[in-house]
Amino acid sequence: MAQDKTPVDLTITPRDRRFGRGMAQKRWWMNGDPIGTAFYNALSITFPRGEAFFIESVKAFRDGASPKLEREIKAFTMQEVMHSREHVAFNKRVTDAGYDVSVLEDRVTESLDMTRDRPQILNLAVTMALEHYTAMMAAMILRSDLFEGADPEIAEMWRWHAVEEIEHKGVAYDTWMHATRDWSAWKRWKVRSIMMLLVTREFWIRRVQGMLHLLRQDGIIGARAYWGIARYLIGSPGVLRRLVPAWIAYFMPGFHPWNHDDRALIRLADSAYEAALMPSAA
Repeated sequence: MAQDKTPVDLTITPRDRRFGRGMAQKRWWMNGDPIGTAFYNALSITFPRGEAFFIESVKAFRDGASPKLEREIKAFTMQEVMHSREHVAFNKRVTDAGYDVSVLEDRVTESLDMTRDRPQILNLAVTMALEHYTAMMAAMILRSDLFEGADPEIAEMWRWHAVEEIEHKGVAYDTWMHATRDWSAWKRWKVRSIMMLLVTREFWIRRVQGMLHLLRQDGIIGARAYWGIARYLIGSPGVLRRLVPAWIAYFMPGFHPWNHDDRALIRLADSAYEAALMPSAA
């Protein structure tokens, strides 16, 4: 039966793992595919600063939260800090493999600079929308064979990240519900829906721009680059196409990230992380 709120027995547990230390990362680590490699490299560049933004946006509204939500915000913060750490290391290896990512990093900084004078509640709405994106992509990663043939250490890092994104997928939304508790249901829906549309436009424009920038450094330009990106996002494996049903669900009345309880995906992957669990966050 579908859940209509965060499960009461959910525990968000940070898993302190490190990946790829000392390894020489292949330039096209995604099974020799420059397109798939470019997609995940471009996405990873956004995480260190982006996840710091998520943390700040959620913590801004923790006052007055229930004890359960307070614990979940704390665990969410710990998870996101470790995700940032691992993606800093991953991005360094992308640079070591020969890519110049400074332009992409500057774009992330410019985007975040635009949020400084914006009301915090809108930053939380952005975070809520992007957390839905990370949860959708996490479920796709854990359900599929997208990383088949990829460097095993890197594939494991993305799966670890995916597990924790599913686990804390309701934190930003529940914080939003707490922060907007005096709003009407209509106003909540309107603001989060408009923000999701704006975030979606920006998200995919930035991903395509990032992929083009990285592919250009591989000598892949023009129609070859655009066709390769279109095939990867819409055709096969179709990472954008696969997200459409879950994206539409965000706009439905009564939406909550845990309306679809996919903790089974966590249980399937979690045995590998048992030694790295941090009980203090439970």
